[in-house]
Amino acid sequence: MEKGFLIDMDGVIYGNNQLIPGADKFIAELQERKVPFMFMTNNSQRTPLDAVNKLARMGINIVPENVFSSAHATAKFLSFMHPKGTAYVLGEGGLIQSLLQEGYEIVKSNPDFVVVGEGRNFTLEMVSVAVDMILNGAKLIATNLDPSPKKAGWENLGIKSIVAMIEEATGRKAFSVGKPSPVMMRLARKTLGLEARETIIIGDTMDTDILGGIQLGYTTILTLTGVSKKEDLEKYAFKPDMIVNGVADIDLDSLLMNS
Repeated sequence: MEKGFLIDMDGVIYGNNQLIPGADKFIAELQERKVPFMFMTNNSQRTPLDAVNKLARMGINIVPENVFSSAHATAKFLSFMHPKGTAYVLGEGGLIQSLLQEGYEIVKSNPDFVVVGEGRNFTLEMVSVAVDMILNGAKLIATNLDPSPKKAGWENLGIKSIVAMIEEATGRKAFSVGKPSPVMMRLARKTLGLEARETIIIGDTMDTDILGGIQLGYTTILTLTGVSKKEDLEKYAFKPDMIVNGVADIDLDSLLMNS
């Protein structure tokens, strides 16, 4: 039975823009052994090429097809639910590019959907326009509901805070496509061409990667190099199949034979 990996990026491969020790060797081994893998990120701001270039600077060489973001998932979901529709976007390059590739038109009036993703280029005036659009019938979509990191100097507010503002102003709840939504988790797995029992997900966050993986029957691996720590596990009613200090500690031989 073939096995493959869905791998989170921030907190698993790098942290604070620095390579996590052994991550490059782990990816190189997957490539050498021709094990299917895909980086799966909730960040909708960057394009796949942005991710490729960032990893290249860290010594990891991949192609855009190795990257699956919440922007991809959102665009594919909207294309399925409402083909060739229109969207007003609070977000940036990666999200806009993905929507255009799926045949969506980016508009400034009367959209079918208001789509919220990461970004620093939209204003409170744009948010106010989005609120009016939703009150006039547009549906509210969030690429993800990642919370704010609550750290001074952080570049982006978490989307959850922006979406909460719009939800309060409209009385409408957003539909979120990104992790841990089964929409994104299933789309990424299908893109790899794997069945659920063949899929192994590696992440650093119990509330997204691990929760989503467990809900869909994937093998789950928590790395302790990011958000969730070992002492946090007692807070949850679920647990990962495996806990490692970092991806360098993953025994591929054992995992591919026994998972």
